[in-house]
Amino acid sequence: MSVRILALVGSLRAGSHNRQLAEAAAKHAPEGVEVVLHEGLGQVPFYNEDIDVEGTVPEAATALRNAAAQADALLLFSPEYNGTIPAVLKNAIDWLSRPYGAGALTGKPVAVVGTAFGQYGGVWAQDETRKAVGIAGAHVVEDAKLSIPGSVTRFAETHPADDAEVVEGLTKVIEQLSQAQPVAA
Repeated sequence: MSVRILALVGSLRAGSHNRQLAEAAAKHAPEGVEVVLHEGLGQVPFYNEDIDVEGTVPEAATALRNAAAQADALLLFSPEYNGTIPAVLKNAIDWLSRPYGAGALTGKPVAVVGTAFGQYGGVWAQDETRKAVGIAGAHVVEDAKLSIPGSVTRFAETHPADDAEVVEGLTKVIEQLSQAQPVAA
């Protein structure tokens, strides 16, 4: 049986190291696991309950919800912006948490990884992301973690897909996530 993991990247920048990390995850996913990067988080409007009404939900939000619903698990890639979670990733979590108690995240296994320029690799943002996605109803796979410090220098000349240590860490996280079971709401 194949496992489908949806990757959401919390950085919209074209040269994002977290985007590159997600590309590495897709490239090096173990056999039987498919990691699919979701495009279009930048087009999802800020969550507003007034527009989250059947028949009027923005197309980008519907596409995000459908992609998450079709996935067996989610892998979130979070950089650290001012010591916390990027708005685009928090917004995606907000959309996926609705409708309350029955959102696309409900009970679904989720892991959070990332890279940042600082010496801790964005752990504050990743911890905040785990907190938010857990409150939103997901099953956070707490042991599946990877924080890579010094992204600007570490990946200045090397793509994460070509960094053996990064690939090993990503592979371990993907294996843990692919083996996690959904949790009943």
